[in-house]
Amino acid sequence: MRHNRDPFPPPRTRPMTDQMPGFEPVPLRRYAENAYLDYSMYVVLDRALPFVGDGLKPVQRRIIYAMSELGLSAGAKPKKAARTVGDVIGKFHPHGDSACYEALVLMAQPFSYRYPLVDGQGNFGSPDDPKSFAAMRYTEARLTPFTELLIQELGQGTVDWQPNFDGTLEEPKFLPARVPGVLLNGVTGIAVGMATDIPPHNLREVASACIRLLDDPQASVAELCEHIPAPDFPTEAEIITPPAELVRLYETGTGSVRARAVYARENGNIVLTALPHQVSPAKVIEQIAQQMRAKKLPLLEDVRDESDHENPVRLVLIPRSNRVDADELMNHLFATTDLEKSFRVNFNVIGLDGRPQVKDLRGLLTEWLAFRTDTVRRRLQHRLERVSRRLHLLAGLLIAFLNLDEVIRIIRTEDKPKPVLMARFGLSDDQAEAILETKLRHLARLEEMKIRGEQEELERERKRIEAILGSAAKLRKLIKDELAQDAEEHGDPRRSPLVERGAAQALSLAELAPSEPVTVVLSEKGWIRAAKGHDVDAANLSYREGDRLLAALPGRSNQQVAFLDSTGRSYAAPVHSLPSARGNGEPLTGRFSPPAGARFCGLATGPDEQRLVLATSAGHGFVTALASLLGRNKAGKQVLSVPAGAQVLAPATVIDADADLLCVATSAGHLLVFPVAELPELDKGKGNKLVDIPKKAASAGEQVVGIAVVGAGRELIVWAGNRYLRFKPADLDHYRGERAQRGRVLPRGFQRVERVESL
Repeated sequence: MRHNRDPFPPPRTRPMTDQMPGFEPVPLRRYAENAYLDYSMYVVLDRALPFVGDGLKPVQRRIIYAMSELGLSAGAKPKKAARTVGDVIGKFHPHGDSACYEALVLMAQPFSYRYPLVDGQGNFGSPDDPKSFAAMRYTEARLTPFTELLIQELGQGTVDWQPNFDGTLEEPKFLPARVPGVLLNGVTGIAVGMATDIPPHNLREVASACIRLLDDPQASVAELCEHIPAPDFPTEAEIITPPAELVRLYETGTGSVRARAVYARENGNIVLTALPHQVSPAKVIEQIAQQMRAKKLPLLEDVRDESDHENPVRLVLIPRSNRVDADELMNHLFATTDLEKSFRVNFNVIGLDGRPQVKDLRGLLTEWLAFRTDTVRRRLQHRLERVSRRLHLLAGLLIAFLNLDEVIRIIRTEDKPKPVLMARFGLSDDQAEAILETKLRHLARLEEMKIRGEQEELERERKRIEAILGSAAKLRKLIKDELAQDAEEHGDPRRSPLVERGAAQALSLAELAPSEPVTVVLSEKGWIRAAKGHDVDAANLSYREGDRLLAALPGRSNQQVAFLDSTGRSYAAPVHSLPSARGNGEPLTGRFSPPAGARFCGLATGPDEQRLVLATSAGHGFVTALASLLGRNKAGKQVLSVPAGAQVLAPATVIDADADLLCVATSAGHLLVFPVAELPELDKGKGNKLVDIPKKAASAGEQVVGIAVVGAGRELIVWAGNRYLRFKPADLDHYRGERAQRGRVLPRGFQRVERVESL
């Protein structure tokens, strides 16, 4: 789109008056609105969006036309790219040479275009860095054989022409494409208020869909998707979008396509052989290496790039051991790197009416077939006119040969032989001119036979063309035959396989962390740390002044640890995220936000399905899974209901819920032992009564001081000051009873029990 008015007029030197004709005052607001509207329309129609007919933007169309004018066909010797760029910007596209050259390079990159339009010689970039191409003074270019499908019919009356930017030359408004290029190579562009994102497709599939639509104009999008199941990218990465979503994409003209890298196992390693379209191998390696440096990918030992000319993509991932699940590792990488990528789709093109519109697959192909039908009709009409003109001239030449002596006499004797010939033999102006321009060498006796032979051949061609132009069915058949021929000659098998895959899921931090034995240590003032190994003397670790050990539990570095505070709320953190035991650790209040005045009372760790007994000093409790204590909320989650004046007891770990015994000790020296199975399993709440504490005893201050779970091979230890009693499972029979009973009194000297534990 060209504009005559200057968007930046010179400043006024005097007020506008009636004495200044041709000037009209315009409000600045209206002027700015009109200027921006003109600019936006220019960007939409003449820069960013492709035309549905040839599928090209103006700069691409002008590059191809300029190269064809320079004689840079597929069989010609290539010329410097600078020569092409100079012709393009000097004759047809007066914009920056770097932008023009970049557009030329893009059409030459086989990893960017499904069917490259330019054959580049030299450095035209690489998948690692598509913009690493050499300067245009170093590279050479010519057109590819595929481009012949766009320009082959250019001089056959098939297109409209328009003056170039300075009116000295003419350029085609569009190219007479024999195939729907808008789908084949795809296009991306950002205009003002709209954009286009069309992925590439397979030529044979698109041609088959066009033929189906010619045979059945009422074919639905779903039926056309039988021929075009999905886009076909230049790489061999898998398309994993479900078929139903792909059909919906083609029905609406918008959506997304998801592609995933292809890998295989090779000598224990994982070898990537294909990446999604426009994904850089170097970027993928950097993404993986970044996770490895952050110690978020312990399953992987190393990654190497072994790509070469024979193997354009070969990335080797070396697992840390043979026990690593390759599929699980790759699922994590698919979810966290560009090994799986989603491509936006938006079939927004400039239609035959010159307006941009988002079209579905059927509308896009229908409009292109209308363009192709008109192009073929114009080509046939142009050829028919030339054939008819040639027959007309041959008829005049034949008359001249049949009356050769008379023609020669008129030419020799007459000053103006042309009108005489026209009058004598009833010739037209063109016929007479053709006779006068005939060379003497063509006056041989055999020339008459050649003329008659050419007449017969042209007459047959004229009848054939007239028959095609007079029959819509024959015209459709011609278009179908040409599509099938072009698809067979220039097409190839699908590159991007269609595979249904589930959504990739990243591994959790716990799954990624190495499984190492650790001991989690919690101090009375709420400082936490983790020591390597299970043989840790937690009581003799260094603590801050006035602080000491509260609890220590063995666990694994890839597990979660849960903390209980005095209000019954639980908090969770990955064990591997805890600070080392070489120092004093860190306060839990820095990680979590417990209620004011709350203190941490215990911890639990293990697998998520680990069963625990939670209880309060009021004598109520229940069994729960460790998973019910886990959460991401810094404020924790309420798990245990704590009565007024009661304390939260340290959780007790259950080994075998069907066989383990729960030991409940009170401060008055009562011990009750009953099966853990008698307790209900809850996610949260107060629980059931564990032991009976009479009201009078409770008023006197008796309460539960501890609980412990004893199973096969374990012992119960009861502490009273520095004294303790050790009970083997058989020794506990004396204290067995039913849940909620009073229990039996411990031996003399243990009437003031402080805590119980199992070993």
